[in-house]
Amino acid sequence: MKSDTICGQQPVTALFARRPDDVQRLFHLPNLKDVAGPFCAMLAKARKPYRMVDAAELEKIAGTPPHGGIVALAKQRVPIIFDADRPPRGKLLLVLDGIGNPHNLGAIARSATFFGLQSLLIGEGLGHAMPSDAAYRTAEGGLEYLDLYRTRDLPRALRLLEPHYRTVATSLGRDAMNLTDLPRDRPVALVLGNEENGVSAPVLAACRRQVRIPGSGRVQSLNVAQSAAVLLHALG
Repeated sequence: MKSDTICGQQPVTALFARRPDDVQRLFHLPNLKDVAGPFCAMLAKARKPYRMVDAAELEKIAGTPPHGGIVALAKQRVPIIFDADRPPRGKLLLVLDGIGNPHNLGAIARSATFFGLQSLLIGEGLGHAMPSDAAYRTAEGGLEYLDLYRTRDLPRALRLLEPHYRTVATSLGRDAMNLTDLPRDRPVALVLGNEENGVSAPVLAACRRQVRIPGSGRVQSLNVAQSAAVLLHALG
């Protein structure tokens, strides 16, 4: 079975806090011995391996130079398949349509956790980023604190969410209202779209409302991860 490679102090700390039983092994540089100590003690109790290594070996294990001096291998976390009978619940649900860059996924997850969200629904398929080594690094532990769901039919999932949420897509179109005018009387399922083309037409059609972030007009839009932070702060 494929493992998640979790790099960096914050991601590794979140991993041990949220799913310690999934950790398979741990590696760290000598200068992070004190940081790694409590994690090593947990692994020793569970009779799982851990080791102090040099920088060259840790880079090989991590598969990337920016590893933060500590790397854990963990059982792969696969998002739950969306079930209309047991939908994610909360004041705000974040929905990702075609977010292909794992660094954007990680940055969005970091913002979502920072602003206290509980759940993330990800459209699944070609061109849709799922949790990965790069996403975990960028999320700085944020992915561990989110309940992750996935679906291959995002328009259908959004229609099934309507009894519980006001479905809202981000858009630059003429039908998009200013974010400040969005009614706040119901929980919101907020859809963020592809980095280049925005929310896809079928998903846009499945949403009851469209919103945009008002700006100066000097540039067309924000990066999707920046947009997520602004929207989550406004709607949180």
